[in-house]
Amino acid sequence: MSGYTEDEKLRLQQLRALRRRWLRDQELSEREPVLPKRQLGPVASFWERFLQPGGFWRHQVYKVCQTSGFILTRVLVPAWIIAYYIKYHAMGDRILETGEVRPALKEDPHEHH
Repeated sequence: MSGYTEDEKLRLQQLRALRRRWLRDQELSEREPVLPKRQLGPVASFWERFLQPGGFWRHQVYKVCQTSGFILTRVLVPAWIIAYYIKYHAMGDRILETGEVRPALKEDPHEHH
């Protein structure tokens, strides 16, 4: 036997037609959205409009604002919380002139303020 039988040739032809149809179906038309529309919040939409015209100074302002926001939320606020906790909760009530630490007041659970 040399070559394919009639059934094999028909089967190969059908497979080629199916592959072509599958490849044609994978192409997107111009009307099909590739990505869903992004829903931006008010701050993100402001920066989107601000950076749209471009320009070096606009990108520098954006970088400065992003960096300062990062430093404020990740460094300064946690440092302030830690300092507050140490000063008012961990160290106790300290008299500045003498350095003496006053003991906490005794609380009577039966008395009301």
